[in-house]
Amino acid sequence: MKILIVNTYDKGGAANSCIRLYKGLIKNGVKTSLLLQKKTKNLPSAEIAKPLQLKITKLQKAKKGLKKVLKELNLYSNPPLKETPFVWKRASKLEMFSYPASNFDIMQTSAYKEADIVNLHWVANFLDYKSFFKNNKKPVVWTLHDMNPFSGGEHYTELFSGLDEEGYPIKRLITGFEKQEFEKVVQIKKNALEYFKNLTIVAPSHWLANEARNSEVFKGMDVQCIPYGLDPQIFAPRDKAFSRKLLNIPQDKVMILFVADSTSIPRKGFEFLKRAIKQIKMENLILCAIGSKNAELESDNDIIELGSIKDERLMSVAYSAADIFVIPSIMDNLPNTVLESLMCGTPVIGFPVGGIPDMIEPGKNGLLTKEISANALVETLTEFLNDPEKFDSKKIRKEALAKYDHKIQAERYHKLFKNILENNDKI
Repeated sequence: MKILIVNTYDKGGAANSCIRLYKGLIKNGVKTSLLLQKKTKNLPSAEIAKPLQLKITKLQKAKKGLKKVLKELNLYSNPPLKETPFVWKRASKLEMFSYPASNFDIMQTSAYKEADIVNLHWVANFLDYKSFFKNNKKPVVWTLHDMNPFSGGEHYTELFSGLDEEGYPIKRLITGFEKQEFEKVVQIKKNALEYFKNLTIVAPSHWLANEARNSEVFKGMDVQCIPYGLDPQIFAPRDKAFSRKLLNIPQDKVMILFVADSTSIPRKGFEFLKRAIKQIKMENLILCAIGSKNAELESDNDIIELGSIKDERLMSVAYSAADIFVIPSIMDNLPNTVLESLMCGTPVIGFPVGGIPDMIEPGKNGLLTKEISANALVETLTEFLNDPEKFDSKKIRKEALAKYDHKIQAERYHKLFKNILENNDKI
C-alpha cells in the first residue's frame, strides 16, 4: 500500500495538519509520499508539481524575447495581477475565494503514478476538478480542512461582517451577483464528480462532516469523521514561570492567549475578545496575541503582541505560559490551536460553533459561551477568572492524549485506507 497526500502549500493550519498526518503514517510503517505545489519547509521527500506547459506560438516566443531584453535594460515592469471581476467586486475583508480550476495536473507526477490511494487535503488552486475526476482511476480520500471543496468558492461561508454596538455579529448581505457565481461554481463541482464514485470524504469535526453531507456536491457520499492529531512530544506542558520568563510576560498577571494568522479577519473574532477585555475590570489581566502584528494594537496597553511564532516547540511554551486560551472564532473546523492548547494542559474558552464543541467539555477542559456575543464572552471569562484553579492541567493533558495523539489519527487513516483497498479488490 502506498498513499499519496496532496496539499497546495506546506504552511498554514491545513498544511500543518496534513504534514502531521504524513509523518504519523510514515511512523506507522505506511509508505506515504507528499505532493505540493509550493514548498518552503525542509521536507526532502516531498515532490513539487510543475504547471502544465502550454504550446507557445512564434508570436508568443517573440514577445517573451522582447520582455527579456526590456527587463535587462530596466525598461519593463510587471503588469498588475489580473483578478476576475467577481473577486474584486466582493466586499473588503472577506477571506479567500477559489475556483475549481487549475493549470496543474497532479496525475503527471511520479508520486501520483506510484500511489494506490490519493489523499487530497487543502488543494485550492492546485486540483483541477474537471480533468482530475474525469481521468483518475484511483480511489480518493478527501480530507476537508474547510468548506471550499463543496462550497460555491468560499472557504468559509461569509455570514458576518463585524460587530454591532451591543457586541453581536452583524449579518452580511450576500448580493445577487455573489449568489450567481456561487451557483455556477457548485454546478462545475457537481458535474466533475457526477460519475466518480470511488471517493471517501473525511472531516476532522462533526460540524464539517454534517455540512459536507448536506451539501449539493457531496450529498449521498461516504462522509466520515477523523479528528486531527498532534505530536505529544512537541506539544507538551512546560513550566509556567520559565515559559513567561522566556516570552517576557509578567509573572503576576493573569494571561489570556489569542492565536490567529491575522487579527483583522472577522471570522477569527478578535474584535469580540478585544471588546470583552475592555469590559472586564481587572488590573492584573493581560491579553497576549500571536500572529501577524496589527498597527491598531500597538498603542493598546492591555495587549502584548508576540508576533508570528513558526516554531512549534516555542508555541507550546506560549500555551504553557497562559492561564487560559481563548478562541473567539465565529466559524471554524477543528482549530489546531485548541488541540495544541489542550495538549499543553491549558484550558480553552470558545463560542459554541463549528468543531469547537467537539473539543471543549465545559467544566473539564474549558468553557463554552451561551451565544456568540461580546457580552457572552465577558460572562464566560468572568466565570473562569472567579475560579481559575478549577481546571486540572494534568487531567486536561491526559484527556487530550487519549483523543488527539497523532498515532491515533494515523491508525484510523491506515485502517480506512486498508478497507478501501480491500473493498476495491472485491469489485
